[in-house]
Amino acid sequence: MPVAASAIYFLNLRGDVLINRLYRDDVGGNMVDAFRMHIMQTKELGTCPVRQIGGCSFFYMRISNVYIVIVVSSNANVACAFKFVVEAVALFKSYFGGAFDEDAIRNNFVLIYELLDEIMDFGYPQNLSPEILKLYITQEGVRSPFSSKPTDKPVPNATLQVTGAVGWRREGLSYKKNEVFLDIVESVNLLMSSKGSVLRCDVTGKILMKCFLSGMPDLKLGLNDKIGLEKESEIKSRPTKSGKTIELDDVTFHQCVNLTRFNSEKTVSFVPPDGEFELMKYRITEGVNLPFRVLPTIKELGRTRMEVNVKVKSVFGAKMFALGVVIKIPVPKQTAKTSLQVTSGRAKYNASMDCLMWKIRKFPGQTESTLSAEVELISTIAEKKSWTRPPIQMEFQVPMFTASGLRVRFLKVWEKSGYNTVEWVRYITKAGSYEIRC
Repeated sequence: MPVAASAIYFLNLRGDVLINRLYRDDVGGNMVDAFRMHIMQTKELGTCPVRQIGGCSFFYMRISNVYIVIVVSSNANVACAFKFVVEAVALFKSYFGGAFDEDAIRNNFVLIYELLDEIMDFGYPQNLSPEILKLYITQEGVRSPFSSKPTDKPVPNATLQVTGAVGWRREGLSYKKNEVFLDIVESVNLLMSSKGSVLRCDVTGKILMKCFLSGMPDLKLGLNDKIGLEKESEIKSRPTKSGKTIELDDVTFHQCVNLTRFNSEKTVSFVPPDGEFELMKYRITEGVNLPFRVLPTIKELGRTRMEVNVKVKSVFGAKMFALGVVIKIPVPKQTAKTSLQVTSGRAKYNASMDCLMWKIRKFPGQTESTLSAEVELISTIAEKKSWTRPPIQMEFQVPMFTASGLRVRFLKVWEKSGYNTVEWVRYITKAGSYEIRC
C-alpha cells in the first residue's frame, strides 16, 4: 500500500509549525500537538523515526533545522514515505537554489503550497521529478545569496514529459559521437567445504549503462536468458540455437524499461536516461561457473606448531586473468612466528587480522598457485581451547568473465534520424562473500 498520508507538517527545532498540508479528514488538526508532547518534549527524536501515538503513526525526518512529519492513520508503507520525503526535499532544493532550511521555507510559502498540491493527491505520492514539474510550475523560488545558480535547461516538448511517457529524459540532446557503454558486473557469493564441495553459491548481478545518444533513441537489449530465447523462437517459429541459456531470478528494472513489452515479448526495450544509470539487477542460483577453487590443508602439530598448505586454481579460460587477488588464511590469535613460501605473489602474516595475507597481482586462467607455511604458536600454561577455524576469504576481479554465463546477444539502437552508434560491452566478475572452510 502507498503512503496514504493524512497530513504533512514542517516544523522548526522549537516545534513551531512553519507550513502544513492536510490531505485527508481522518485526523484532527491537533496532531502536531501530540508530536510535540510525546516525541519532541520527551527528547526521543533520535531513537526511532517511526512512532505510534493513539491511532496514528508519525514518520519524521530532520533536514537541516527543519523536521518533516508525515501523519498516517492506516497501515502505510514506511519506506515509501521516507522516499517521498527525500525526493520532495530534492525538489524543493532545485527550486530554492540548493538550500532547504527554515529561512527557505519562510521565504517560499506560496511556492511550497503549490508544490505540495502537485506532488501528493489525497495522500498518495505523485510525480516528484523537478524536470517535469518545472514545465508547468514556472515560478522561481526565493534563493539564498549563497545558493548555486540554476542549471536546469527547459524541456522543449512539455506535453510528452508531463504525461509521464519519458519523464527520465529530456528532448533536444545532441552528441557528435553517439556511444553506449554497457557493463555486466557480477558478485559471486560462495561457501565451500575444505574438500572442495559447494555448500552454498549464488550470483548477484547488475547491468550498468552509460548512454551518450542524440535525440530520443529506442534501445533493445537481448540476453541469453532462457525465457527470452524461448519467446524469440516462438515468435520467429524456429528452434533455439544451441548454447548455454541462463535462468534469471529476482529481476528488477529501471523505470525506463517497457514492462508491457517485456511481459509480452520478453524483450528488454527502453528509452534510456542520459548519462549513467543501472538498467537492471538479477540473481542466479543454478549453473554458476566458479572462477576459483581453493583446497586448504591445515594440520595442528601439538600445541605450538601448525602446517598450512593452500592450493588455489583458476577455473576460467586460459586467455583470461584475474586482478587484485587476495587470499586471507586465518591463524590462531597466539601466533608468534610464521615461515611462508608461495609459488606466485607475496604473502605475510597480518597480526591485526590474525591471518596470512596472500596477494597475487595478476592470476592467469587455468593455472594454480600454492602457499606453504609453518606457524609457531605461543605456548601457554592454561589449558588450550580448541581453535574454531574461521573460513578462508578471497577477493578478486576477473574482467571479461561472468560466473553466471550471462552474455549480451545484441544491443540495437534505433533513432528516427538514423545515426550510427558505437556500442561497448564489458563483463566483470568480483568476489562478494567468497569463503572456503578450512
